[in-house]
Amino acid sequence: MDLNFLRPLYEAPGPIASVHLDTTRDTEDAEKKIELRWRALRERLAGDGADEATLDALEERAGGVRGVPGPQGEALFAARGRVLAVHTMARPPARDHATWLPVPDPLDLVVDRDHQLPCVVVAIDREGADVDAYEAAGHDPVSERSFNGTTLHIQKVNAGGFAESRYHRHAENVWDDNAEHAAREVENAVADVGAAVVFVGGDERAIGLLRSHLDKLDPPVVVIPGGRADASDRLREALDRALDDAMVAAHDAVLADLRARVPQGTAVEGADATLRALSEGRVETLLLGADRETDGWLWASPDVPLLLGAGPAVFDRPDIAFTAPGSALMLRSAVLGDAAFTELLDHGAATTGTAATLRFTL
Repeated sequence: MDLNFLRPLYEAPGPIASVHLDTTRDTEDAEKKIELRWRALRERLAGDGADEATLDALEERAGGVRGVPGPQGEALFAARGRVLAVHTMARPPARDHATWLPVPDPLDLVVDRDHQLPCVVVAIDREGADVDAYEAAGHDPVSERSFNGTTLHIQKVNAGGFAESRYHRHAENVWDDNAEHAAREVENAVADVGAAVVFVGGDERAIGLLRSHLDKLDPPVVVIPGGRADASDRLREALDRALDDAMVAAHDAVLADLRARVPQGTAVEGADATLRALSEGRVETLLLGADRETDGWLWASPDVPLLLGAGPAVFDRPDIAFTAPGSALMLRSAVLGDAAFTELLDHGAATTGTAATLRFTL
C-alpha cells in the first residue's frame, strides 16, 4: 500500500495529537456514545499535555460521517491548534485510541487502509452495464458510468421459419456489441483508480461476453451474486464478502513473496534487521503486525527521520533524540523513505512481528 497520503502529517512540527475513534452509528443513542468516547479521548490527550487550542480544533471535526449507517471509524491528526488531516475508516479501530507524541501515530488508519482494495464494480445485463470505480479508502465511487445499448431485437424471439436464425444472430450481435462497449468502460474505470480487482454481477450470458472482451485486463475479474435487476443491498453484501476474500489473497501473496525473498537476501525478518534496512533507506515494503500490545518503543531524531535506534546513543546529537512507539517511528521512516506498507497477516489472521522487502542488498 502506498503511504504517500501520510506525508503532510510529517510536515508539521510536533507534538502531534493522533486520534482513532469508533464512529459507528447503529443504535438510536449512537451520537451520545460517540460524544462520550471522544470526551474520554480528549481527557486522555489533555492529561498527556495537549494544548486546549489543539483539543478544541479536534472537537470541531470529531464525530465521523453522519448519515452513513453501519460500522465506520475516524482518524484525526492535529497540532498547534490546527487539524492536519481527517480520514474516514471503513471499519472502527479495535479500540478508541489517542496519543500526544513528537510524531504522528497513524497505525490504525494505515491498517484500515491496507485492508481496502481499489476496485471496480460492474452490474451488467444484456442491454448494458453500470460501472463504478472505488479508491481503496472510498465509501463513494470516484467515477460512475452507466451504459445502455440498443434494445432492438435484444431478446431472441421465436419468429418461425426462415427469419428465425437471422433474428437470433442479430440478438447475439447486439449483446456482444453492448458487452464490448461495457468492457471499454470497465477498462477506463480500472485506470481511474488503479483497480486491483474487478467484481462483476448480473446476467450470466452478459458476464461471459464481457469477460471475452476483458481477456487482456491486468486485474482479475471476479463474479459475484447480484446485478442490475437486484436490490443494491444484495450486490453490496456480496461485494463486501468478495473484498474480504480478495484482501486475504493479496496479503497471502505478499507473505509468500517475503518468505521466498528472505533466502535471496532481498527481504529481512525481525526488528533488528528491519530497523537497519529502514535506517539505510533500503526498504521497499514495510510489513508490521498490528498488535499494539506488543509495540515496543524506539528512538529517533528530528534531524534524520529515517534513522532509528534502540537508544539515543546511535545519533550524532543524542541530546535531541526522542522516543515513541516503534510502529509510529517505523511508519515515519517508511513514509519519508518512500516505502510501501502491508500488515503482516496469515490467511487473514493478525500476526506479530516485523519484516521488510528490500530495494537492493548490500
